[in-house]
Amino acid sequence: MSTAFIQQGEFLSLAKAMTPEELGDILSGHGMWKTEANVRLGIPHMIMTDGTYGVRYSIQQIEQDEKGGQDFEAFLNVVNQRAKDVEVAWGTMRPATCFPNGSSFACSWDVELAATLGDALGKECQRLGVNLLLGPGINIRRTPLGGRSYEYYSEDPLISGEIATGVINGLQQRGVGASLKHFACNNSEVERTSMDSIVEERALREIYLRGFERAVKQSQPWTVMSSYNRLNGVHTAENSWLLNDVLRSEWGFEGVVVADWHGIKDRPASLLAGNDLDMPESETRKASLINAIKSGEVPREEAERSAERILSLVHRAKSAERPETQVDVDAHHALARKMVAESIVLLKNENQTLPLEATRCRQLLIVGEGAKKPVIQGSGCATTTPTRVDIPYDEILRYCGDTIAVNWCQGAGDEFTDEQALRAEACTAAQSADYVVVFVNSEDGYDGEGSDRRTLGLQHGHDALISALAAVNDRVIVVLANPDAVVMPWLDRVSAVVETFYAGQAMGGGVADVLFGAVNPCGKLTVTFPQRIDYIPGWHSYPGENGRHYYSEGIFVGYRWYDIRKVEPLFPFGFGLSYSQFTYSDIALDVQSLREDDTVNVSFTLKNTSTRAGKEICQLYSHYDTSKRARAVQELRAFSKVDLQPGEARRITLAVSADDLRYYDTGRQQWILEEGQITLSVGPNSREFPLQAEVKCLSDVARYRLISRDTQPIFVLENPVAREAFTRFLQAQLSVSAPDADRMLEHCKNSFFSIFTTFDRRFRQRFAEADIEQLIVTVNRAIIERETQ
Repeated sequence: MSTAFIQQGEFLSLAKAMTPEELGDILSGHGMWKTEANVRLGIPHMIMTDGTYGVRYSIQQIEQDEKGGQDFEAFLNVVNQRAKDVEVAWGTMRPATCFPNGSSFACSWDVELAATLGDALGKECQRLGVNLLLGPGINIRRTPLGGRSYEYYSEDPLISGEIATGVINGLQQRGVGASLKHFACNNSEVERTSMDSIVEERALREIYLRGFERAVKQSQPWTVMSSYNRLNGVHTAENSWLLNDVLRSEWGFEGVVVADWHGIKDRPASLLAGNDLDMPESETRKASLINAIKSGEVPREEAERSAERILSLVHRAKSAERPETQVDVDAHHALARKMVAESIVLLKNENQTLPLEATRCRQLLIVGEGAKKPVIQGSGCATTTPTRVDIPYDEILRYCGDTIAVNWCQGAGDEFTDEQALRAEACTAAQSADYVVVFVNSEDGYDGEGSDRRTLGLQHGHDALISALAAVNDRVIVVLANPDAVVMPWLDRVSAVVETFYAGQAMGGGVADVLFGAVNPCGKLTVTFPQRIDYIPGWHSYPGENGRHYYSEGIFVGYRWYDIRKVEPLFPFGFGLSYSQFTYSDIALDVQSLREDDTVNVSFTLKNTSTRAGKEICQLYSHYDTSKRARAVQELRAFSKVDLQPGEARRITLAVSADDLRYYDTGRQQWILEEGQITLSVGPNSREFPLQAEVKCLSDVARYRLISRDTQPIFVLENPVAREAFTRFLQAQLSVSAPDADRMLEHCKNSFFSIFTTFDRRFRQRFAEADIEQLIVTVNRAIIERETQ
C-alpha cells in the first residue's frame, strides 16, 4: 500500500479523488495514535505517540489497533496515571530512554545537546516504527504551580524557542516529525479544556507566541498542536486568527495543525480555522465534518487543502521510515547521564562543601526515600517507561568505595506517627556524620497533567526533615527533585543545594557525578525562584474564575516581574554555581547604532580563574535607557555556553539582532524598533552584570502614533505630520489662515477629550463624517510614508 502511495505523490489529485466520507476519514485519526489509511487510494497509516523527553509506546493502543470507547478509557488512564506507578500501570508499554524532563534539561542552555537529544529520540522512534513524536512542549512557565511545567523549558521565550529548535532539528533530521505544542497559552491545568486565557495582545505576541515563532521559523516542525484552552474567547483549535493568520500567513508554517486529543469542540469550525487533523478518532466529530462537507457548510476545497497537507505529511513520514535503525540502549543511557550532568543547577555551596572528598568525609549519611526510589519524571501523557533507572544510593556507594562509610535513613514517611520516629532516627545518625545528603521532592500527585500544584513547599514532612537535620549537623546537602520552583525556608541553615528538577532515568548517576566532582556543575535556572508563593507574577488573578483567567501581569512574566517590581527572588533567572570561577572583561561592540535588519556583535573576554576546568553560561540582556513604552528592566537576548580549561581566557561574541529588540505595537499591528539608547549587559545571570555597553537604535517608525477618531489633541500637536494636515483641514473647512488654524489647534492642547469632540465643544463646529474619515486616512498615510523614506 505504502509503495503505491509514495510513487503517486500527487497529493492534491488524491484529495480531489476522495468521497466526502474518505475526506472525513483522512482528516480524522484512526484509533488513538494513527492517521487513517485508504486502501482504495493506496494511502497507509502513519503512527504517532507522545514524548517530550522519551517515547511512550503503548503496545495495546498502537499494535492491537484498539478503537472507540476503549481508546477514551485508555486515554484517561494515561493522563490520570501518576508517574511513580508507571511500570505497574503500563506493563504493556515498550521501554524507552527517559531523558531529563524539559524543566531539567533546559537548564543546560545547550542547543547542540538539544539537537543530540532530538537525534536520540528520532532513533528510538524509528526503531519502534513511530513517524511523529508529539513534542516538544514550549508553553511559557508563567506560574511555577503549572501542572505540566516539568515538560516545558522556561519562563522566557528566547531560550524556549532555541532549545525547541535544537530538539526539532535533531528529531526531523532523523526522519521523524515533531509536533510543537501546545499552541497557545496553555499555561495552567485548571479547567484546561475550557479555560479562557485572557491575554493582552502585546504580551501575547512578545511572550507567549514568540518562542513558537522562533521554533517554527528556525526548524519548520512537521506539525503544530493546537491547545485545549480558549484564547481571548475563542478555542485555539477553532481560532483562524491564530492558526491561519499568525501561524501560516505571518510565520510561514508549512505543515499540519493537529488538535490536542479530544480538544476540538466544533469540527467543521475547526477545519475552517485551519485545524487539519482531529485526534484521536471520534465517530461523532467525523460525522459532523462529513455532513458539513456534503452540505457545503465546509467548502470542499477547504477540506481538500487540509487533506493535501496530511497526505504530504504521511508521504514524508513513510518515505523516511528506517525500520533497520539500531538503538544502543547503553549509549542512550550514557547520553541521559551526560544531560543530567549538564543540567543540574548548584544553587548553594557554602564554604566549598562540594565536591565531596574522602580526605574530609569519612562518614556519609544519606537520608530520604528518594535516594533509593528516585523521583525522575512528572505524570501524564509524557510519562515514559524507562529502560533502566540509576539508583542514587547505589551510585554514591560506587564513588565511596572502601574509603567512605555510608549509612542510610528514610527520614520521612506517610504516617504522622512514623514521621516523628523516622526523623528522630535520621537526626541521631546525622550527629556523627561528617556530611549529610538528603533527597527530597515536591508534593507527590501534583506534578503533572490534569492538576496544578497547590503549594511551592516540598512534600509533607520534607521541609521539617531538612530543618531538623540542619539543627544537628552544619554540613547538610539538599538534593531536590521537583517540577518547577520551590520555596526553601531552611536555605540559610544548609551548606549546599543541588537542583535536579525531574532529571530522568540517569538522575542517580548524574547526581553522584556532581556530588563527588567527576562532573563540574554548569546548569543555570530557566525560571525565577520566588521567596514566597504570593510573589508569583499574576498571583492575584490566578487561576481565574468563571472559566476566565486574566494574565494580569501582561508582558512582565517571570524575571521581568521581579525586576520591574524590585522584588528580591530566592534565586534569579539564569542563576547557577560552578566549582570553577569566571571573570568577564573588555566588552566591545562592532557598531554603535542599529536600524531594522541590522545586528550588533557584542564581544568580551571570559576567563576561568580557577584550577578546575568548567563551563560558564554567558547571558546577554538588553534595556532601553528611556522609553515611551512599558519595558522590562532586562530582557534576555543571547546566550552562549563556554567550556574553559583552568586559567584559559577566550574571546566570546554574542550577536543581537535589531529584530529581537522590537516591541509589538498593538495600534499598528506590527513589530516596531523603537528609537533610543539601549544598554546591553553581559553576565552570569539576570541580576549580575559585570559588563555593559550602549548602542543607539535608529528608527523613524513609531516615533508618533497613528491618528484615530479618539486621539487626544496633544498627540496631534506633537506630531508634525498630523499637525500640518489638521492645520490645512481647519483652513479649508473654516476659511481661516494657517496661523489662525494653528492657534485653534494650540487652544485644544489641554483637552483630554478626542480631537473631534474638542472641535465640537470649543468651536461649536461639526464636520462631515466623510471629511473626518478622509482626514484620518490622509494623516496616517503621510505618517507611514514619512517613516519609510
